Amino acid sequence: MDVIELAGVDVIRGQQKLLDDITWQVREGERWLVIGPNGAGKTTLLQVLATQIHPTSGVAAILGEVLGAVDVFELRPRIGVASAALADRIPRAERVSDVVVSASYGVLGRWREEYDSLDHDRAGELLEQFGMAGLVDRTFGTLSEGERKRVQIARAMMTDPELLLLDEPSAGLDLAGRESLVSVLSELALDEYAPTQVLVTHQVEEIPRGMTHVMLLREGRVVAAGPIEETLTDEAMSQTFGLALQIEQRDGRWTARAS
Repeated sequence: MDVIELAGVDVIRGQQKLLDDITWQVREGERWLVIGPNGAGKTTLLQVLATQIHPTSGVAAILGEVLGAVDVFELRPRIGVASAALADRIPRAERVSDVVVSASYGVLGRWREEYDSLDHDRAGELLEQFGMAGLVDRTFGTLSEGERKRVQIARAMMTDPELLLLDEPSAGLDLAGRESLVSVLSELALDEYAPTQVLVTHQVEEIPRGMTHVMLLREGRVVAAGPIEETLTDEAMSQTFGLALQIEQRDGRWTARAS
């Protein structure tokens, strides 16, 4: 089954083409990376996948539903999203447990919704899974950046999504925070029961173990896409970043340096 199927997708804002003729398929169970420099169109692509924007032209099918021909409010609960833009909208005074459980209603900030014990149990299990069980009563604003990232991922998993989208989850973390989060993301990628995943980054050092495929983007166009071992090459990465690069893999982790 194709979880994502894009055919000739363009996104144009004003005179700028943010995505240019993107054709791409993601099958159930795959774990994809989207890598490219700043301004490559990575976040715009993720916004299409999250049904937050529609293509200017071309066809985008997400979980078997074509954007423009489906009620996105029915489709969105099937998609888990963690991004800096979403984190900025989370009330800083919100309890950690409420940040996660409120994903059941697709809202940010508890109001008058009612949740049953199954919802609270699910939120608690996810927070424990991501190492946050001891912080459930803390407020979101008092957490470290790494802790906030973990809470966002737990929230993204709350509705048991069929597609998980992670937009630069390690951005802004120090070395210890990055390595701790990459370990969590590796466990998620290696879990055969976890949803199909798309992770956006521009740092190969942030690639978790268990990722199966990669798409390289530059100026809104696909440079290369395919299985990670075959696609994440010196030549393809050099073309993507406009700099001669040497890519190495060791013990399932990747590094890049100028050659």
